Order: sequence, then C-alpha cells, then structure tokens
Amino acid sequence: MTTFESKININKPVNEVYQFLSDLNNHQQLMPENIVNWTSTNDEARFDIQNMGKLALKVDSRFENAEINIIPSEKPPFDLQLNWKLADVGTHTEVLFTISAELNMMMKMLASGPLQKLADHETKSLAEVLE
Repeated sequence: MTTFESKININKPVNEVYQFLSDLNNHQQLMPENIVNWTSTNDEARFDIQNMGKLALKVDSRFENAEINIIPSEKPPFDLQLNWKLADVGTHTEVLFTISAELNMMMKMLASGPLQKLADHETKSLAEVLE
C-alpha cells in the first residue's frame, strides 16, 4: 500500500472535529473543485472525479473522538482506504488524514501527486471550515 498523509492542528475541541468528520454529508465541503455530482448520507458518499471516474465510499468504522475509517462501497479503480485520526492536545485537536492506496508502478506515477494534493486539500479545507 502507498500512503499519503496530511497533518494539521485545529483550534477546536476533539469532539467538535469528530462530530463534523463522522458525518459524510460534511465531507463535500472538504473536496476540491474537480469533485462533482456529490450525493451523501451520514454513512455514504458518491461523487464523480472530473475526467477520471466515479467513486462510492462508506464509513467502515468510527471510534468516538479518535478515528474514522472510510472504504469504497463499490469496486474502485484501485483498492483504497481513507483514515482520519484525531488526538486531543489540550487547547486544540491534532488531525492526521491518511489515504492508503494499492497502486501498481504505473498508477503510482500517475496518481501519487493528485492523491497527496487531495490529502493536503482536505486537511486545509477542514481547518478553514471549522475555524
């Protein structure tokens, strides 16, 4: 698995950050502009990535105020998992977002840049939305 990580500190209590992230309806606010046709519920999200394809995700597990794991609900072009880890650091919450993807050498060359950009974009957007 290839891993793409982005870490950020947010000046909000861990329970507030967790409540936001645990509802997939809120994740649309974290996505870049090339994500279109978004539909979601609390537990699932479907969207198109312009010029790339469709993706359907669902929450696999939630650990209150600590972690949210998201996996594909339909067969994706490659296996992937999204993981949000939260840590209460007193005055703020430390957030680590990880995208793990099973990429062959060719896909790694094509997708590594966009996947790292996505991880960075989502954490940056989270900070903007919550602060």
